[in-house]
Amino acid sequence: MPRINDQHSASTALPPLAEDRFDVGDAPDSLERLVAAAAGGDDLFRIHAPTRGRDIWVTNSPADIKRVLVTNHRNYTKGIGLDRIKILLGNGIMTSEGELWRRQRRMIQPAFHRKATERFSTLIGRCIDAQIPVWEAHAASGEPLDVTAQMSDLTLSVILRAIFGADLDWFNDTLGANAFLMVAEDSARDLQFAYRFRQLSRMVGELVEIRRARGAEPTDFLGMLIAAREKGTGEPMPERVLIDEVMTLVVAGHETTASALNWTWYLLARNPDADARLAAEVAALPEDVELDFDDTEGLEYTQAVIKESLRLYPPGWVLTRRTIDADVLSGHVVPAGTELLFSPYLIQRHPRYWDEPERFRPERFLGPGAAARDPYTYIPFAAGPRHCVGENFSIYEMTLHLVRMARRWRMQYLFDGPLEMEAAINLRTRGNLHMRLIARH
Repeated sequence: MPRINDQHSASTALPPLAEDRFDVGDAPDSLERLVAAAAGGDDLFRIHAPTRGRDIWVTNSPADIKRVLVTNHRNYTKGIGLDRIKILLGNGIMTSEGELWRRQRRMIQPAFHRKATERFSTLIGRCIDAQIPVWEAHAASGEPLDVTAQMSDLTLSVILRAIFGADLDWFNDTLGANAFLMVAEDSARDLQFAYRFRQLSRMVGELVEIRRARGAEPTDFLGMLIAAREKGTGEPMPERVLIDEVMTLVVAGHETTASALNWTWYLLARNPDADARLAAEVAALPEDVELDFDDTEGLEYTQAVIKESLRLYPPGWVLTRRTIDADVLSGHVVPAGTELLFSPYLIQRHPRYWDEPERFRPERFLGPGAAARDPYTYIPFAAGPRHCVGENFSIYEMTLHLVRMARRWRMQYLFDGPLEMEAAINLRTRGNLHMRLIARH
């Protein structure tokens, strides 16, 4: 039987079709055209994708988003664009479906709990501190800092050390260079990049064998994944799947956090009052204190800045699903096999749910109004069973970075007008962001 809610009152008429026809996600200006299509005001509409020869349904309704991601999530699989991601990442938690995904999620989840995340505080701090001399030199000389490159280098260093620990040196010694540097240096995610990246999986497999023979205590993500056991059977993660999970962590743990931090520094530079308030909050902490998860959550304004940055510039700007059985969204029957997408960028800037949606106002995440807001109008990490497993780690890393760096420097934006966006796999700046560092004291 079709899983249709309120089917008797649902309309079988098709939702409006946007005048613009384009392949969402493939066209280089997909986000701009999606924003224009949504400006018509319909919560549910269609965009014809000429290359695919079919209509893509777009919902901009928090009630629909809740149904797709939570209450009827079993009726949806991942949608358009998944094939390209699978070529890059294999069959890891980001791309797998059904029972394989559920089993993997259960095995991986404990590695990302709050207390598990805290064990990386020293590692994250060391990676941040390694950049301080570079920032000091730029502040002293007045030469603009390539913020985009710095955020990319930082988050890649953090995630690689968090996954491999000291064995990252084995990778680099074996290849004579940083094996994963291509992730930061090559922004393209085409077939050529996917081929080069997947070649590293063989070395990951070798390291898994070495680790298993060594039998060491799991202190990093790789160790935790090797030690993970299926509840009930006690079976370990199959090696091919384990390798895919590691490759997924490398890419997902680097790109999204790097992009989020890049946009956060841009927004702080463009909003000096918010920058000063954040700096005052972090300056009140003892210098170089090691913060646990609860400590970082207690930095209310810093957390509000991060949330507001993710609201305006969610790295994952679009999510896709495909119906298994027919469903009802916004009063319309959605046939089985329909390609559906919704955009955190759109819903998080929707004027019906957000006051002054284009403005950077961290205060909107403080006070009783924040708790009263519909949670499905804010989904930078998705929601429901398939919400991003790395959310805790990403927010923790971002907070520790801002605590260390914002107490020392502010950034000066050097151009007129807003920064241009590039909506590829992640929402990033079009070109690297360069800004001048100004010492706080």
